[in-house]
Amino acid sequence: MRIPQLTIGHMKPKFPIIQGGMGVGISLSGLASAVANAGGIGIISGTGISIAELRDHIKKARQLTNGAGYIGVNVLYAMTDFAEKIKVAMEEKVDFIISGAGISRDMYAWGKQYNIPVISIVSSSKLAKMSQRLGAAAVVVEGCEAGGHLGTDRPLFDILPEVIEAVEIPVIAAGGIVNGEDVRKALDMGAAAVQMGSRFVASVECDAPLSFKEKYIKSQDTTIIQSVVGLPGRAIKNNFTEKISDDKKVKIEKCVSCLKKCSHRFCIYDSLLKAKDGDAEEGLVFSGSRVHEINDILPVKQIIDRIVRELLETQIVNS
Repeated sequence: MRIPQLTIGHMKPKFPIIQGGMGVGISLSGLASAVANAGGIGIISGTGISIAELRDHIKKARQLTNGAGYIGVNVLYAMTDFAEKIKVAMEEKVDFIISGAGISRDMYAWGKQYNIPVISIVSSSKLAKMSQRLGAAAVVVEGCEAGGHLGTDRPLFDILPEVIEAVEIPVIAAGGIVNGEDVRKALDMGAAAVQMGSRFVASVECDAPLSFKEKYIKSQDTTIIQSVVGLPGRAIKNNFTEKISDDKKVKIEKCVSCLKKCSHRFCIYDSLLKAKDGDAEEGLVFSGSRVHEINDILPVKQIIDRIVRELLETQIVNS
């Protein structure tokens, strides 16, 4: 039994598995390099860290992978330092750039300038076609099951066929994918690969603190919040999500002007930072809808090996 070969530009990973980019401080060099070393594609989130920190994490990831494997950088389009972060990542010769929560025409031009593939996160065939026209090397189609900011209220497997039919570039399925059976379903529908975030949070190498990871394996439910960036977002229910429910406001101690547009109903940067620093009850803990199915913290290689084994077993059963 063979696993389809994912090809995006120069990238040909052993397995068609991409780790989602998660900020603030959740997917940095530790997680990204571990996924790359295990045969997948790793992503460093540049959201919420300084330019110097981003440079350091790119260099550290290269050291941890001995220059092999594939490492990309994700920066949220809504961030005020989006352009600076993307250009720094390209200067450091990352393998690719990926971005969501909006489409930047400029990043495609920068990608051509630096000869670096650019990938867009989309939620519809219309946005996928636009991305392809602008020069995207691939698109990640994300359903409503995903964690973090959401661009749709439709399930992944409803949108996926439409996007695959609409474009000629590789389509990567994301949102609510946690095991090999999910991967098989996405590949059978025509996806070139999958992107997984939540499953890799509960890993030994994830850059999040143990309290954050334990929130994942103990969680039973998620909720949809209204983010200050103007999009809904999926997070684990906790004290903080209750505080901001029903459009309630939380006092902002100090605004650092991190977003291009912000409702200032609460500080998303501070809430994400608080969770990253260890307070998983009073901070914002983004996660996918199926977080309740994740019940162990394992090394990344073991996670990927298990997913591949489940994928192959499902393939045999369906043959």
